[in-house]
Amino acid sequence: MEKNLFNDRIPYYSELCRKNCEINPDLYSKYDVKRGLRDINGKGVLAGLTKIAEVKSYTIDDGDMIPCEGKLYYRGINIEDIVKGFINDNRFGFEEVTYLLLFGELPTKQELKEFNDDLVFYRDLPTSFTRDIIMRAPSRNIMNSLARSVLTLYTYDDTADSTDIEIVTRQSLQMIARFPRLAVYSYQALTHYFEEQSLFIHAPNPELSTAENILYMLRPDHTFTELEAQVLDIALVVHADHGGGNNSSFTTRVVTSSGTDTYSTIASALGSLKGPRHGGANIKAAEMFEDLMENVSDWNSDEEISDYLNNILDKKAFDNSGLIYGMGHAVYSISDPRAKIFKGYVEKLASEKGMEKEFELYTRVERLAPEIINAKRKTYKAISANIDFYSGFVYKMLGLPKELYTPIFAISRVSGWCAHRIEELVSNGKIIRPAYKNVIKHSEYTELKDRG
Repeated sequence: MEKNLFNDRIPYYSELCRKNCEINPDLYSKYDVKRGLRDINGKGVLAGLTKIAEVKSYTIDDGDMIPCEGKLYYRGINIEDIVKGFINDNRFGFEEVTYLLLFGELPTKQELKEFNDDLVFYRDLPTSFTRDIIMRAPSRNIMNSLARSVLTLYTYDDTADSTDIEIVTRQSLQMIARFPRLAVYSYQALTHYFEEQSLFIHAPNPELSTAENILYMLRPDHTFTELEAQVLDIALVVHADHGGGNNSSFTTRVVTSSGTDTYSTIASALGSLKGPRHGGANIKAAEMFEDLMENVSDWNSDEEISDYLNNILDKKAFDNSGLIYGMGHAVYSISDPRAKIFKGYVEKLASEKGMEKEFELYTRVERLAPEIINAKRKTYKAISANIDFYSGFVYKMLGLPKELYTPIFAISRVSGWCAHRIEELVSNGKIIRPAYKNVIKHSEYTELKDRG
């Protein structure tokens, strides 16, 4: 009775929220507020300093911002050179990139071997953790399951609240090493308990890389091709960090600055990454293409594809959001370096999987979408494909379930989160506390008996 009565009042409460909580967007201009810490032209408001990663999308010439091909640097090293380096050596790169992000320099051959051994050592979960935590309370969303697992791991750590750098470093290595296992096991629990599928729980193979182990643990027969593992490894490399200004890394730094523990910090970052405007965007891009494939009969017709894309912008197609997912970026304009790196390997994988037609459709949309967006909407910078445009397609070709798209992003980005947490602890002593301006007029308190 009480529950139903409460539920009946939710619409009323919701209307009060809509009426009294909305901020007039014109006020942001009036008070020169940088909503989202962004200027109106998209340039980021300087909110912190970092050595970890740098995103470059323009050059300055006589005070003017000149758009350039996008660049991403990890600890000052161009990500394109990093990828080229480990590909030329015919090895996997995610572990090397993780070392670089955490410790600020490239490892020697011996240091990389020892670091890989450390990650293998830290992959182990507490006794019965898989059964008692992951299996007994499965979640329909793996990101929530990951966050719960991270928070629960706090109880297994006798020094969980310490912010001593040695302890935080150990905690960081454990997080990075355990995330693939936590994500894959959470997915297996989901499919078993909610979809009544067979349950496969494979321990990671100590001889395999992070990318290889994701495929090894996920697939019932353990098998994968060399190209599959290589493309997934590159996906992990290019997602590992994106500077301190991305939403989840900024969340990491804000929460860290309060002095809280590593587990609470990483759980907060997971909550941020889960959002469709951040880590969930690759799912939206993949679903948009599925809808396009169903509604466009001729994939070689620029006219038909353009009509569909125009319908998206007019909120008449797909999810009626008016957004062409995977196109445009808050920082990049001419190009997203991650998408450029990825695209060549996407084409190779499409050839291996016999999905050349789908790849051609993606490239056609990549060509047409910027023209259509620029013709219909006023934009302050060029539009190009971002990493989410191709990553969902890659995961589809790898046979990865959609439920794991964003968790795989987390498996990669936890390296960057841990690096930002360590940098924040080492470098700063102040809590991050931005200012907000109140825009409501002051009023007198009214006695309850006089409120009508």
